[in-house]
Amino acid sequence: MLVGYVRTSTVEQEAGLEAQDRDLRAVGCERVFAERVSSIAKRAQLEAALDFVRQGDTLAVSKLDRLARSVPDLLSIVGRLEAKGVALRVLSMGGQTVDTGTPTGRFTVILLGAVAEFERALMLERQREGIAKAKTEGKYRGRQPTAQKKAEDARRLKAEGVRPVEIARRLGIGRASVYRILRGESVA
Repeated sequence: MLVGYVRTSTVEQEAGLEAQDRDLRAVGCERVFAERVSSIAKRAQLEAALDFVRQGDTLAVSKLDRLARSVPDLLSIVGRLEAKGVALRVLSMGGQTVDTGTPTGRFTVILLGAVAEFERALMLERQREGIAKAKTEGKYRGRQPTAQKKAEDARRLKAEGVRPVEIARRLGIGRASVYRILRGESVA
């Protein structure tokens, strides 16, 4: 069975999630596990996919960076798949599909995983440098606080008897932010 896994980092990336799903179903994935979560967070649907696959199955992803956050993470996932007799297929690897069912495919996936990790580290370094420069020039303002903008709504919902966890869910903000709002603290 060909099983797919799709992931985006944020809810705003819905089009990316749909495109990954479309590509995986086009190559024949019968089941696709999808989630909207940062690669550094717990990925429940990835765990579900890894638990679901059986010997002879193939786990497919559209891009390697949708699956693993680092080379050790990639090796761990590939190791878990191999222990179950499951191959990994990556659809977009320079225009070619790579499958860990072959020694060359396994080598290619690991090598490109290392390159992807290196590129991410360079990108983060450039980002930090850009932020530092913008701060020295007085141009950096940081991320706009979203929870504080919803403070009035949070207080209104609390007055209506809605529990803080439900307030957080309805407003799309963190539970801790709701508690800070309700205590009258400033939410950064």
